[in-house]
Amino acid sequence: MDANDNLRLDNQLCFALYAGSKEVIRMYKPFLSAHGLTYTQYIVLLVLWEKDKITVSDLGKRLLLDSGTLTPLLKKLEAAKILTRDRSKDDERTVIVSLTDAGVHLQKSFLDLPQKMFCQLGLTPEDAGKLKELLDTLLKNQAHLSM
Repeated sequence: MDANDNLRLDNQLCFALYAGSKEVIRMYKPFLSAHGLTYTQYIVLLVLWEKDKITVSDLGKRLLLDSGTLTPLLKKLEAAKILTRDRSKDDERTVIVSLTDAGVHLQKSFLDLPQKMFCQLGLTPEDAGKLKELLDTLLKNQAHLSM
């Protein structure tokens, strides 16, 4: 193998991850657009559907997003009356994000979305499970490195 092969785009894990992620997110777009949502807003909702009333800080940690990215997303979701942002009574510096009734009810519209996406990926359940496991390991290892 030629040393220059190390620099071929097709040999780069980073590019496969980038392109794969971009394509999967593109597949979500028609479903999310029908509800006026972006993919990043959708993952915010996924966290809130798991655990409502979460601090902005904890939400950012869970999604690996900084406040500069998260705050505009939350403002748009608040303007759409999907969530609220309120200062904590215990600590004015802490902002708590909560779903509105509309945000809670919106979850029903997305219950079958993971299955629809899974069908479109063209992976066997086993391959999808292996890929998810490898990506989880990559994220876990990266989290340890950045501590």
